[in-house]
Amino acid sequence: MILRLSLLIVALATAGHAQQQTTSASGAVLRGLDKINGTTKDIEIKSGSAVAFGSLNITLRDCRYPVGNPSGNAFAALEIAETGKSGAVFSGWMIASAPALSAMDHSRYDVWVMRCTTS
Repeated sequence: MILRLSLLIVALATAGHAQQQTTSASGAVLRGLDKINGTTKDIEIKSGSAVAFGSLNITLRDCRYPVGNPSGNAFAALEIAETGKSGAVFSGWMIASAPALSAMDHSRYDVWVMRCTTS
């Protein structure tokens, strides 16, 4: 029941975005939160690159934004793994305007998309 509701919410939230023309950016700005220390850090990353945030390794596959509006709603394809552990902590698209729709589930860290970068 909860899974069906979650899928319905994602479908409804992205329905308006599905018809919007987007273009790929050269990178993204993410924000990371260390829940233990209560500190945040803005993370700039280029598409195809990886950066470390605490014990996380974050790889940006793509960042898309509305055509003609680079400061508009960002959609980022991310792969996030934890050092020393197998498998991904998160793999998929995060949406800047709706971070809870596709959030990373981690006990210590939160990561979300702020915007795409074009230079």
